[in-house]
Amino acid sequence: MFVRHFLSSKLKTFIPLNLPCCYSFERYFSRRTSKTSKSPQDVYNCNIRINELAREGKLQSARKVFDEMLHRDVVSWNSMITAYWQNGCLSESKKLFLSMPERTVVSWNSMIAGCVENDCIDDAYLYFSTMPEKNVASWNAMISGYVKHGMVEEAARLFDEMPRKNVISYTATIDGYMRRREIDKARSLFDRMPQKNEVSWTVMINGYVENECFDEAKELFEKMPAKNKHVVAITAMVIGYCKEGRVEEGRILFDGILCKDSVAYNAMISGYAQNGRNEEALKLLVEMLRMSLRPDQSSCASVLSACAALASPLVGRQTHAVVIKFGVDSVVSICNALITMYSKCGSIFECELAFELITSPDLVSWNTIIAAFAQHGLYAKAVAYLEQMVLRGCEPDGITFLSLLSACAHAGLVSESISWFDSMVKNYNITLRPEHYACLIDILGRAGQLDKAYNIIQEMPFEADLAAWGALLAGCRAHSNVELGQLAGEKVMELGGDSSGPYIMLSNIYAEAGMWGEVTRVRGLMKEHGIKKKPAYSWTEIENKVHYFLGGDISHPNIQEIRTALKWMNLQMKFQEKVLDFTDFYFLDELECTCI
Repeated sequence: MFVRHFLSSKLKTFIPLNLPCCYSFERYFSRRTSKTSKSPQDVYNCNIRINELAREGKLQSARKVFDEMLHRDVVSWNSMITAYWQNGCLSESKKLFLSMPERTVVSWNSMIAGCVENDCIDDAYLYFSTMPEKNVASWNAMISGYVKHGMVEEAARLFDEMPRKNVISYTATIDGYMRRREIDKARSLFDRMPQKNEVSWTVMINGYVENECFDEAKELFEKMPAKNKHVVAITAMVIGYCKEGRVEEGRILFDGILCKDSVAYNAMISGYAQNGRNEEALKLLVEMLRMSLRPDQSSCASVLSACAALASPLVGRQTHAVVIKFGVDSVVSICNALITMYSKCGSIFECELAFELITSPDLVSWNTIIAAFAQHGLYAKAVAYLEQMVLRGCEPDGITFLSLLSACAHAGLVSESISWFDSMVKNYNITLRPEHYACLIDILGRAGQLDKAYNIIQEMPFEADLAAWGALLAGCRAHSNVELGQLAGEKVMELGGDSSGPYIMLSNIYAEAGMWGEVTRVRGLMKEHGIKKKPAYSWTEIENKVHYFLGGDISHPNIQEIRTALKWMNLQMKFQEKVLDFTDFYFLDELECTCI
């Protein structure tokens, strides 16, 4: 994504308006000159001022300068036309273009580019087809426009018709093929290019990465001339390594970049977050900020995801402050990430505040806030947001109902869960998926309605998956149903799950029933299949410090106090008859009890 954004900017047609990038108003312009702009210098100054005001979004002031000019050259007209469409006022650009006394090829190209940028691709082709004279930039603008709008066949047709092609023409068409996953066509065209530049190589490498052809990307990168000097190509490879889970190799490439830009940092931060390396992602964000570089929306969302995984409210709020500082706190995708982050950190009130920042919530926004309340067992609030969602014209989908079923599970609401399950098909015409069945089976299993849960498995329109049988097994474990538990456990093992959980549950069902031979058999199967229980861990934040607890680890400095507290809590729970005495279970040392 980061590289695609950069390459898109590189592939935009260059409109040579012959205007400087930035000059100060005090040096080059005064209000007196706008009323007497006859000399070339006066016209030049006015053109600069129009550009300055347009960049600041002050279109009325720019138009005032334009209207007060006694003499305008073609650059004046082109500047004002471009100013309008760059600020989303394409209709004004069209009016001004029609009233233009003399149009050059640059004027026509500007209108083509304006239509492309404002998603009026048909209008762009109309200008292209009617312009009296075309240059290479005209063809490139239209080809790039078609590629941007996914009209790759039209782009390829224009490319074939183009009388004189340059490196931009080839590169834009290659980019189109890669977007359509027509990798062979892209590579064939790349190999036929008479000349290649940095962007050409990078488009091809990035296309391979995005199409999950990392080996081809790596091979091409090795052939790239002076590859160590091209930051964007290296960044594409960093993304590729992270996608492959080879984060360390990606970091080596990243560290080799002499002048790291924000694109490289954003890519590496997201790579860390996507691979669960959450602390590294946060550390790299801090380094990036110290370099006075700006994180983009994608990396902000990635860092918020890392904060959610760490469940650290302090770090989450600090990251939220960074998001506010860079002015992206009202972006829908960022708000959605904020909701998830605060939910995982246990701050449900702040979830609602983040949701209220969204002026036009999308489907993901509604699903995220409903899921947040579901995860906290707040069924009524989840339903209230569903009702708001429907009232505001947003249709719920399968994910919405999965969250509602989860809320029912947390609240132990069996009849409500069945009602929502039936409503999905009857009222919303949503196709039931395996995860919906698994969730309902889990709810029925928790409630002890094991026969009904088993009947649902039997009536499913497709083969029950690992999740469905696992949910039934968990219910059997909770309610000591040996017969059905044995059936579910054997099905889970037959489906080849590599998690130790089902084996542990089945073993404890047998242990509780005194079937020690079966316990030994299941334990033998675990060893035979190489299945080991991964150490459980948890964490909590106390006084701005995160404390981690790992199963079997006794290195915590307060281990004795922790053990004493756990024993006291266990005794209190037993006294109140809230839990069984777990010390009777056979796998105490390695299965259900976490020694902290």
